[in-house]
Amino acid sequence: MLHWKILSVALFALAPLYALAWGNHSVAAYRALEVMPEVAQASPVVVEPLEAFLKAEERSLEALLESQEAWARANLTAYPQRPVALAFKANAKRTDAERKQAFLQALRISADSRFALYLQPDPADPTELGPPLAYTAVHTLPEPANTPYRFVAVKPGQAVTVRNVVATAAQEPDLGLDINLWDDSPSAWGPTYGFGNLPFGNPAVNYSTQAPFHMGFFHEDQIIYLAAPFLKRTFPVMRTHQYATLAALAFRTGHPYWGWRFTGLALHYVQDLTQPYHASLAPGHSTLSLLTTNLMAMLGRTKAKEELVVLLSNRHLALEKYQAETLWVASTASQSDHPMLRALRNPAEDARYPAWSDLYVRDVVAAQARAYANTLDAIVVNAMPSQYVMDPTYDFGEHEDSITLRETLLKADPAKTGPLNSSLAELLGRFGSHSRNAIRGILKAGGMPTVQNQGKP
Repeated sequence: MLHWKILSVALFALAPLYALAWGNHSVAAYRALEVMPEVAQASPVVVEPLEAFLKAEERSLEALLESQEAWARANLTAYPQRPVALAFKANAKRTDAERKQAFLQALRISADSRFALYLQPDPADPTELGPPLAYTAVHTLPEPANTPYRFVAVKPGQAVTVRNVVATAAQEPDLGLDINLWDDSPSAWGPTYGFGNLPFGNPAVNYSTQAPFHMGFFHEDQIIYLAAPFLKRTFPVMRTHQYATLAALAFRTGHPYWGWRFTGLALHYVQDLTQPYHASLAPGHSTLSLLTTNLMAMLGRTKAKEELVVLLSNRHLALEKYQAETLWVASTASQSDHPMLRALRNPAEDARYPAWSDLYVRDVVAAQARAYANTLDAIVVNAMPSQYVMDPTYDFGEHEDSITLRETLLKADPAKTGPLNSSLAELLGRFGSHSRNAIRGILKAGGMPTVQNQGKP
């Protein structure tokens, strides 16, 4: 009989470095939305504190959050029911702070989530949007060295562009919202949320604890789930549904700022699942090879397993670093004709996908990414310096700060880097299409107008 430990090779390979997918989502989101009429041509919206929205719509939120819970129970596999005590109940007598805490707990997100009033500026636009805002005012974790983020403060009543709001919010779930939500998490709230223990990864590593909310293993071989049913405990579909329906409610009730901000939050999980390393357990490796490798480890021969963990992590990190560096330079240098930027903006493929639905992120986005995972892994191996992706004694994460992959690959053989660039452009094209399709679906649900896609970049 198969034992769950057979698949521990895959589990260790996922954490902690696989918790982030596209790096800074806002950079790509700005490009994906700059020619979308519903966003680019929208009138500015007025900034509103979360507490004001919650107070004004308390009764509607009570009904919506209860309907979200009913939907999750009916539609999600291995869904852990929300504890009854966490249900959001309207109570006009409580303080704004108490109401916010009740809202965060009903969503089962980090109880210290900031939801600050801020923007992350477009790197391609030098316009000053506001005074600098400290990293810790936005993020729940301490500021790391060499952080790529720059935040500015905005004030209640200030008019801001829709694109700024959505692109900024598209990165927000990586700012601590999904950290330490488990029974074995070192937080006061995790053990009260009912999610059980962290299904994979290291509960002592902050970013590792968010991985099950940002990854989705929905399309593996059935033997995987039979051997390790806890791998079904991934929740990006839940998060997408929560924020998408909150956005629709905000639009319907006259809170456009929060309609767009919740839309951006929902986009994050859609965008994460366009990354094949987030939708596949071990790209480039068959189920049989995983089982064989781990069986050897169970017999005491652990070298192959340990090497596989390092290689999977290194490939993912190397791909992400190259993508992030390339997009940043293209954006800040105003290289509007760069193939990756063109792909992000291009709506030509939007209409070939099914209409947005509650399960779109699972049935369309994750399925597509999973199908491409092995192809992508082979391209990464062929294009990257072999030390980074083929040497199991080399830890890319330890050296990442001193590596500039874009410059390295600019000097490499175009026959190898060409397929990598084309692959990333294809993936970012999907990032753009699925983001725009999600927005159209959310707007429709919120009673807002949409523009028929003309299929032109």
